[in-house]
Amino acid sequence: MLLQAGAARNRAARAGWTAAGPRPTVGRMSGPVATADAPPAEPRASAVAPACVEITTSRVADVGRMPVRRALPRRERRTVGPWCFADHMGPAPVTETSGLDIGPHPHTGLQTVTWLLAGEVLHRDSLGSEQVIRAGQLNLMTAGHGVAHSEEATGHYRGQVHGAQLWVAQPERTRHGPAAFEHHPELPRAELDNAVGTVLVGSFAGATSPARRDSELVGVDVALRPGRSAWPLDPTFEYALVILDGQALVQGQPVGPGQLAYLGRGRDQLDLEAAEEAQVLLLGGEPFEEPILMWWNFVARTPEEIAAAARQWRSADPRFGRVDSPLPRLRVPPLPRLRPPG
Repeated sequence: MLLQAGAARNRAARAGWTAAGPRPTVGRMSGPVATADAPPAEPRASAVAPACVEITTSRVADVGRMPVRRALPRRERRTVGPWCFADHMGPAPVTETSGLDIGPHPHTGLQTVTWLLAGEVLHRDSLGSEQVIRAGQLNLMTAGHGVAHSEEATGHYRGQVHGAQLWVAQPERTRHGPAAFEHHPELPRAELDNAVGTVLVGSFAGATSPARRDSELVGVDVALRPGRSAWPLDPTFEYALVILDGQALVQGQPVGPGQLAYLGRGRDQLDLEAAEEAQVLLLGGEPFEEPILMWWNFVARTPEEIAAAARQWRSADPRFGRVDSPLPRLRVPPLPRLRPPG
């Protein structure tokens, strides 16, 4: 179910957003992951749990000029499978020349997964990619050893932008490899009881996405209709739900916008119920056994790797290339004291 601009505005107001951003703002961030999201001194926050429903509240922030709710990483939960970052962005208004306005910035050791429910955004990267992503389309960028990109206004679109920005931690076997970019204008759908799922990455209910995956994982955007729904799950995966719009009963527990419901590992079915239409994001995967450090735009294994990447971005090292963007490069914030993952 794709949200139209008018519906997006109404739902934004109902969810607590305004045209100026979220009402309970927590301040702007110069980059995605800060120590408030995932303090490096607390590496045990992502222990895999058996089947459960653990509800955590997303942190409200601004990225560029876009209000976001950050569901991952949080102090309580760093990762779900290899998924290590989940921002629910908007809905918020943009113009032809002002939108996300996120200037060139670097990434290492991760894949960015961008999914839009409404609107248009222009992606540019140091590989030379220049791609407008529209509602119902997916961009997947693999950072590997290093890449840089920007997310900008399109120059022609005016309206609402609503979607999700996700990261997947790359495993050791691919995280030192070359960067790559792919765009998927169409994705497969899975019909469920009182629901339709669009498979972003991985396989779900008999449908498989063409998007690259370096680990066993799944990401599905599900449009719920009023009533009950039962979804097939892989018991070897751990899962979480992020509510994008509306509310749902998850195994009998109410979950709403701004909340993540961690479901643990070991389920072969998930039962949901919605009184009204709702939009939810299902993220899952095999538990990611490699310990990771996340800071700013980097996913690494050691403090030394993060410090080196920050230094190379600051000095315009060729590692990250150049993005042909009119926006200024983001500056690296001061490095915190980092501890190796335990």
